[in-house]
Amino acid sequence: MELDKRQVPDGGEGCLVGMVRVPVKIVALIVVLPVRVVWDLLVAFGQAVHRYLLGPLSVYVLEPLLRGIGLVLTVLLKLVFVWPWVGLWRYVLQPFHAHLLAPVGRGLYAYLLRPLGRALAWVGRGGLRYLLAPLAKGASWLLWALAMTLFVWPWVGLWRYVLTPVGRGLARVGAVLHRYVLTPAGQALAWTGAVFYRYLLRPVGLGVYRYLLAPLGQVLVWAWHVAGRIVRAVWRGVRLVGWVLVGWPAAQVYRHVLTPVGHVVRDVWRTVRNTVREVRAEVRRALFGGPGREPARSRARTLGSTTAVGDTPAAPEISWRKRG
Repeated sequence: MELDKRQVPDGGEGCLVGMVRVPVKIVALIVVLPVRVVWDLLVAFGQAVHRYLLGPLSVYVLEPLLRGIGLVLTVLLKLVFVWPWVGLWRYVLQPFHAHLLAPVGRGLYAYLLRPLGRALAWVGRGGLRYLLAPLAKGASWLLWALAMTLFVWPWVGLWRYVLTPVGRGLARVGAVLHRYVLTPAGQALAWTGAVFYRYLLRPVGLGVYRYLLAPLGQVLVWAWHVAGRIVRAVWRGVRLVGWVLVGWPAAQVYRHVLTPVGHVVRDVWRTVRNTVREVRAEVRRALFGGPGREPARSRARTLGSTTAVGDTPAAPEISWRKRG
């Protein structure tokens, strides 16, 4: 195209960039362009149908039709489920209750239920006072006497006439035993323990601590310090070996392999992105007319120069190992 003829080839692009740009342009023209055109046509057709067909149809036909259907359904539901029960209550049940059930109920309450309730209340008060109250008092006294006979008086007699005398005798025997047997025996045992501790346990304990435990503790402390120094030296050796076997090779791989590969991938990605933008601008200009928009790389070139501003060579990357 004319845009390709006007553009001056970038001196900084190599064979790799050209090999990537040509297939990307071909794929964009064969795959991306037809899909985008079909999508734009479908979107435009849908907007036109919604604007000129569905909008007026919904406003002038569907909304009045739905309102009429709703009104008819509301009237039918009221006619079937509401108005019959309202009429039954208003014109049948309410007059029947007001003119028949209410007077009959008031008469029954005034002339039958009320006098009958008063008579039953009077009979209940008389029966409670002269029959049930004495009967309840007698039954409660009988139950109290039976409970005392079965559960209280036998245990009171057992405690008073059996356990109390036996307990007093045992207390006297215990006092005698404590005074003449247990107290002398306890004093003798205490004196024996004191003598045994003073002349046997204390010297043995002091000797064991002075000639066994104290030297053993000093040996353990010295061994702990020596083990700490040995572990520190071993850790330094392990760290040095780890750096020589893992850290230094990893740093070299990152510096001499991963960094150049990352730069190449970044350049390829920028080339692909710029190529897709150029193809899209050319296709838009070819389909819809108008001056094509200059790509970002062309607009960014300096006056009188063929090198883009963003194509200046990058400074060599300095590793943190070199700086250190």
